[in-house]
Amino acid sequence: MAERYQQQSALAHFGLSARATNDQNESECGVWLGEHAFRGQINLRGDPGEKTFMDAVAKVTGSRLPTKPNTSAGPDDPQAGPRALWLALGEWLVVTVPGAEEETARSLAEVTADCGGTVTDVSDARTVIAMGGRHARDVLMKGCPLDLHPAAFEPGACAQSRLALATVILYRGADPSEADASAFEIHVARSFADYLWTWLEDAAGEYGVRIIEG
Repeated sequence: MAERYQQQSALAHFGLSARATNDQNESECGVWLGEHAFRGQINLRGDPGEKTFMDAVAKVTGSRLPTKPNTSAGPDDPQAGPRALWLALGEWLVVTVPGAEEETARSLAEVTADCGGTVTDVSDARTVIAMGGRHARDVLMKGCPLDLHPAAFEPGACAQSRLALATVILYRGADPSEADASAFEIHVARSFADYLWTWLEDAAGEYGVRIIEG
């Protein structure tokens, strides 16, 4: 992992911070976009049927790992604590605030070492694109095969899928800015981040796009 002062976000060359400052008054836009740069992302594997493993992880994360497919556990805002996304049977992605991933990964490795757990810090492999607004779902449906109807993809839902042919992990959270809108987090490989951001901006163009601070 690069030293903290050497890190550069996957979308730094788009100048999103400057654009966010200029776009802050565009309240009529139907979609907002931003980058949650440097989010901690830890791949965790273990046996969900092993109580010792599940209890040990809960002591570190503050919540029990989700066992139902395509669900999550933990706070919507990582500032309040780690969030775990179900990826497959016995596999999760633990999401933390920037800078907390090393300590979290180390703690998880220590408590699960004797119960078959494996922990891998994959924070540098992906970035997170944040997206919301009343037309966010419309944009995603242009390039994602998932059923994103609110009744099918509820707040807290997550899934591995494709978006505009890029492999992503999609998480649905709450949008605090609009009661009738959804917010999504799109975990995408750094090598595809430039392409996917460009696609999202283009696909959202008809609704109006506002850039937010990550």
